[in-house]
Amino acid sequence: MMQALEQHLIDVRRSLHREPELSYEEFKTTDKLRTWLAKAHISVLDLPLPTGLIAQVGQSEGPVVAIRCDIDALPIEEQTGLPFASGIPGKMHACGHDFHTAVMLGAAMLLKAREAGLPGSVKILFQPAEETGHGAESVLASGGLDDVAAIFGLHNSPELPTGTFGTRTGPFTAGVDRFEISVEGIGAHAATPENGVDAIVTAAQIITTLQTIVSRQCGARETVVLSVTRINGGHTWNVLPERVELEGTVRTYNEEIRASMPEKMTRIIEGIAGAAGAKARLHWAPGPPATINDGVWADFSKEIAGQAGYEVHDIPPQMGGEDFALYLQQIPGAFVNIGTGPAYALHHPRFDVDEAALLPAARYFALLAERALVQLKEQA
Repeated sequence: MMQALEQHLIDVRRSLHREPELSYEEFKTTDKLRTWLAKAHISVLDLPLPTGLIAQVGQSEGPVVAIRCDIDALPIEEQTGLPFASGIPGKMHACGHDFHTAVMLGAAMLLKAREAGLPGSVKILFQPAEETGHGAESVLASGGLDDVAAIFGLHNSPELPTGTFGTRTGPFTAGVDRFEISVEGIGAHAATPENGVDAIVTAAQIITTLQTIVSRQCGARETVVLSVTRINGGHTWNVLPERVELEGTVRTYNEEIRASMPEKMTRIIEGIAGAAGAKARLHWAPGPPATINDGVWADFSKEIAGQAGYEVHDIPPQMGGEDFALYLQQIPGAFVNIGTGPAYALHHPRFDVDEAALLPAARYFALLAERALVQLKEQA
């Protein structure tokens, strides 16, 4: 049985990998999931979700736990050369969400096989649009998780060898915010800069001065990253442009610091621009907050991982982002990493996972959900 299930999960993962879909476009992916779940006689909740879904296994009486994966892909041209590589130009499962989806489908099938003995029910969440940082919002708004007492999610980790597991209590991933800065100067010939206001020099001063927020306005023990990642200005070699655009991101685990960043940045941006005779404006695009694992459930997830045969690690916090954080603001739970072997980094066009990690991860999440139900039942 397990050999057949493992092959099925490999086939599922490869089917998803061949036909990646971007955030909010996961219609074919959702249809495939409905088909696979129906064949396994697993019910799907009727919810107002255009893409993605929540399946349910278990008893109508008793506690409810949820396990979650994400299903969307990235706008990346695949360069793996795999026989099941993406057939959609410019789209790829470069973050392993195909792996996540296959894992949770396998967990759902294993839970279905022992449904009669479950002391409650498990909701299996196949979430859309994680890459936007806002997909979890639509799931929470649907009401599909209103009765959930504990929730667990995963991400594959190319930094961890296959057979290893990692999580931690407290901050797991950082809050992720994006910003854009527009700098308006006065164009002029490069030979006569005194006739204009140099938007490029102004933007350069803004970039360097923004770094003093981290070094001089945040505590030395705080973890804060402010990165300018895009500069766009000018069209030719001998003209000072009127406009320069900057874009970047801020990452931190501290919600108080996160909330203060727009004001701190605006002071610097407007002050430097004003001193130069230019104008500048900040546009702030908030993303998901920091993922904060509940200590009890993080320890519980590590205990079950050890029982499932994983080599368990207490890993350091990560500066990447994850909208699973939104669930943990409302429902206690834990986010974990499953090792998928040495590989190219997440979001790399040659990224791949070790498929030998599929079945063990499916078995782990089925066991985790079942044991969590038992614990919640005993506490009731």
